[in-house]
Amino acid sequence: MKEYLNCQLCPRKCGANRSEKKGFCGESEKLRIARASLHMWEEPPISGKNGSGTVFFSGCNLGCIFCQNHEIAHKHKGKEISPEQLAEIFLVLQKKGAANINLVTAVHFVPHVIQALDIAKSLGLSIPIVYNSSGYESFETLRLLNGYIDVYLPDYKYCSPLLAERFSKAKDYPETAERALAEMVSQTGPCVFDENGMLKKGVIVRHLVLPGHTDDSMAVLEYLHQTYGDSIYISIMNQYTPMRKYEAYPELSRKLTTYEYGKVVKFAEKIGIRNGFLQSGETAKESFIPSFDIDSDSLVV
Repeated sequence: MKEYLNCQLCPRKCGANRSEKKGFCGESEKLRIARASLHMWEEPPISGKNGSGTVFFSGCNLGCIFCQNHEIAHKHKGKEISPEQLAEIFLVLQKKGAANINLVTAVHFVPHVIQALDIAKSLGLSIPIVYNSSGYESFETLRLLNGYIDVYLPDYKYCSPLLAERFSKAKDYPETAERALAEMVSQTGPCVFDENGMLKKGVIVRHLVLPGHTDDSMAVLEYLHQTYGDSIYISIMNQYTPMRKYEAYPELSRKLTTYEYGKVVKFAEKIGIRNGFLQSGETAKESFIPSFDIDSDSLVV
């Protein structure tokens, strides 16, 4: 596809000819996925009773040092498939009772995703499509997705450019995520739920509270609430899991404390955030990080 010959799909705009070499995302022009399954650990209106039909794409355009999906984002674990096979995966997940199709970190494969969605919809795919993203998205690529995505599920990781540079080598993350989120909300409008409380259309913004950085978390929540009010939902997450010892970033080598998370939640309540989701308990100890174990014979786990 022509979009991969001088890749401008994400804000890195690396310009790689991905038919000859890998882009910043670590991926070539070949579509690759690391897992496809029913996933129960999303927000309740995304997972529902049966689970979200989640497809994890290999590679990542952001590359956070604390990445929770390190195996696929940094080690690039995955399996090469065709757009036709991806369409088949969507249909299998729908048949299994998935509440939706959940595309995780798909920005660097958007042309293939659109092709697969066109095929699958022509064959009866009818459940909502969720775009699950780091928030570091190109406005132009999001415009390509207009009409294909029902629910956007982006992160809003940082308000501080210094933190964005330090942890993700993306100093422009705040301004880029701000523009991307505005486009997402423009496409979907306010959140719409069905009679069972499942999200059919709209935006849920996720924010993972990082240990030692509650001030930036509060700045993120304040920005989101002042800008969008009750037209979006905000998911405040405490599931940060240290993947290793970070010598240069000692605060990231530990879990988030109950006090830190409580401080951010109290701030959210104080400024009037009503539409949101919280996490309780020791989520960092639970299996929020799936096994990326797709094999050569099975497309759906």
